Amino acid sequence: MANIKSQKKRIVTNEQRRQRNIAVRSRVKTLVKTADAAAPNKPAEEAERELKAALSSIDRACSKGIIPPNQAARRKSSLMQRSNRARQANAG
Repeated sequence: MANIKSQKKRIVTNEQRRQRNIAVRSRVKTLVKTADAAAPNKPAEEAERELKAALSSIDRACSKGIIPPNQAARRKSSLMQRSNRARQANAG
């Protein structure tokens, strides 16, 4: 255990940040999964709404520094590719 007051505070704040980061990452993963599931199975406008929510959550996590910018770009790109493939399969 730390003896210095500021270090004790850092231990507490680091744990709070860690818990928040875990929650945000979990939310991002959940929204991406729901968007992937919605693309082939739900109506186009509902799938589009799920996709927007997932992309927004990825951007928000990136802006808060929870995920790196390149990882956010990669996740958004692959999500869009999967969504477009599912949309084309439904149309064709």
